[in-house]
Order: sequence, then C-alpha cells, then structure tokens
Amino acid sequence: MAPILMFTIIFLAVAVVAFVVFARQEAKKHGTSAKEEFVGICKSAVETASQKESRKQKTLVLFKEGKELSNAEIRQVLSVSSRTAVRYLDELEAEGKVEQVGKVGHAVTYRLK
Repeated sequence: MAPILMFTIIFLAVAVVAFVVFARQEAKKHGTSAKEEFVGICKSAVETASQKESRKQKTLVLFKEGKELSNAEIRQVLSVSSRTAVRYLDELEAEGKVEQVGKVGHAVTYRLK
C-alpha cells in the first residue's frame, strides 16, 4: 500500500478515536451520554440551517417587491453581518434566483432574475 494512503488511514483512525474520547469527556461534564451530545450537535446544525433558509426566503420576499437591494439593506433587514449578507446573496445568485448589478463597492445591488 502506498505510504500516503497508509498515513491517511492512520490519521483518520486517530481522529475518530480522539473525537469519541472527547465526546465522552464532554458528556461526562454535562451529565449526558455521548449519544445525547451528538444529537444536540445535530439539532443545533439543523436549527442553524433552518434559520439560514428562513433568512434567504425573507430576502427573496423583499426582492419580490420589485426593487433592487444593496448588501447594506439586506444586512439591516436581517440583522446580520455584512459577510453573512454577502454569503446569502452569493448563494441566491448561485441558485439562479437573483443577479448582481454592478461590479464592486457601494455601486453593487441585487435584483430578482
């Protein structure tokens, strides 16, 4: 077997063992089982994804009012950081739902496609 493949397999095995040990230690600290900790982590991830989709849908509703919106306007309405607003707008653009108007800076706005 190639040395890189062996190293990768060993590295992954060590990472999995470390994760399991860490999860058990954290579970003991909180008086929960490792399974409950894992479920909590998954639940948190699902809630975050749900909140993100909700905000993206709210953004689309704003666009349906027929106007172009800037990053600053999205940021203000959603109460998110500038980077988060850009990430949402980039995702909506990649999904083919909105398009960017302008190239850089404050001149950039977005509209429904």
